[in-house]
Amino acid sequence: MMQSLCKGRDEYTCLRKVLGMTKELKQEYTRKITQANKTQLITILYEMLMIYVEEAESAHEKEDRGGFREGIRKARGCIQELLNSLNFDYQLAMNFLQLYLYVNRELARAEVRNTTEPLENAYKVVKGLHKAYEKLGDMDTSGPVMDNVQTVYAGLTYGKNNLIENLTDQGLNRGFRV
Repeated sequence: MMQSLCKGRDEYTCLRKVLGMTKELKQEYTRKITQANKTQLITILYEMLMIYVEEAESAHEKEDRGGFREGIRKARGCIQELLNSLNFDYQLAMNFLQLYLYVNRELARAEVRNTTEPLENAYKVVKGLHKAYEKLGDMDTSGPVMDNVQTVYAGLTYGKNNLIENLTDQGLNRGFRV
């Protein structure tokens, strides 16, 4: 079963596909989002979109129609965020618009036809965009988009089976005051 789920993807991607968006993965993405710059936020959206497509594929393989539709719904939510992030002051945004609309159509086609082939097409497009944005993220030296968040230090302490992250800046100056 594991081989049919992997379809030539790397081991980490395959593991995410089997496990889905776990509580730990949600916490990891929450931490990443709070510390990400603009380019990294787009990269994170691509990663989340790929996870949701993988969840839909996995649910389809298990003949879980509700899970299949839920994975597609969440993936389409990521596409909607990507569409909302486009800055049409730049001509390049039109190219991204066409790609995002294509992916959205493929997701809709997968849901209507109850098949995974369109999901594979969408995944390929998003994976290519993800690779490009990962490289751009390495070159982007701008600061995090979010201000007033906790600072996370990883590697200071190790637990029995994992790395422990310590949070600082737990002061009163976080969030809203009423």
